Amino acid sequence: MADNFNFELVSPERLLLSQMVTEVVIPATEGEMTVMANHAPTMTTVKPGIVSVRSASGSKQNYVVFGGFADILPTGCTLLAESAVPVEELNKDELTRRIEAAKKELEDAEHHEHKSKLEHFIMELTHLRGVVQQD
Repeated sequence: MADNFNFELVSPERLLLSQMVTEVVIPATEGEMTVMANHAPTMTTVKPGIVSVRSASGSKQNYVVFGGFADILPTGCTLLAESAVPVEELNKDELTRRIEAAKKELEDAEHHEHKSKLEHFIMELTHLRGVVQQD
């Protein structure tokens, strides 16, 4: 049986989750990572994607995050999201709105680095929309 650790998912709007869990899968910018108890201390940025949480009771919850960062310690993990909602509360029109807003910003972007970041962000949101619509 896996050890438990404390996980908190926080967005500027609210604390979405604070509970003992056995496993959290985070969409880190360097690749998806699974966090379990006694994980090595790590800090990582988070890209738009699905955070999958397995509680100590065995139930599984999924949340959509739109970037942020995670602070991981052997005793717990805190994910500070730019924005986050439970998957079942996600309004698919909101994803489309965010994609369109990013495309508009891309049209007005002047610097190559900013354009590149926006193109990558649009790609991540488009992929996320496809993943969410399949569920």
